[in-house]
Amino acid sequence: MAEVKVLIEGWTNADTKAEGEDETTCCTTCLITDDNLKIVTDPGVLADQKIMTDALAKENLSVNDITHVFLTHSHIDHYRNIGMFPNAKTVEYWGLWDGAKTWDRPEKLSDNIDIIETPGHNYDGLSLIVNTNEGKVAIVGDVWWKEDYPETDPYASDPEKLNKSRKKVLELANYIIPGHGKLFKVEK
Repeated sequence: MAEVKVLIEGWTNADTKAEGEDETTCCTTCLITDDNLKIVTDPGVLADQKIMTDALAKENLSVNDITHVFLTHSHIDHYRNIGMFPNAKTVEYWGLWDGAKTWDRPEKLSDNIDIIETPGHNYDGLSLIVNTNEGKVAIVGDVWWKEDYPETDPYASDPEKLNKSRKKVLELANYIIPGHGKLFKVEK
């Protein structure tokens, strides 16, 4: 089975900021390990890249150990630091990249890691469904910003597709790691 760890717990004030207050955000970044795969999801925006290197060091890893970077969608708050991982392949909506070489996006990264399309927040939304010893963990980007985020996403490109994506994830997952918050359990 694969393992999922939250490296950096994200946050946002998009739903709570006062009028005139600047919106601030940081996405949740995860580490997935499965056999020889070491995957970082959504390396996002950080006040300092040392936050990422320190989080990896706690797992006895460096940026050079990461085999893949997975992007849930193409908003800069989820991908800005992708260049930190010089040896990693990138998995995103349009394909699998290794430097300038590209291939079609796979449906699986391993027997324990599935890639599903989850549009709605943005047209290019992807999520990972990871089989772990604790159950299936869905890493969903902004399909949910955080567990208690308002039901209506004011930034959704297609609210109807977003609702369908949420339903799909709820059917598949035991746990959800949202784009800007901590892991939460799916109540079935």
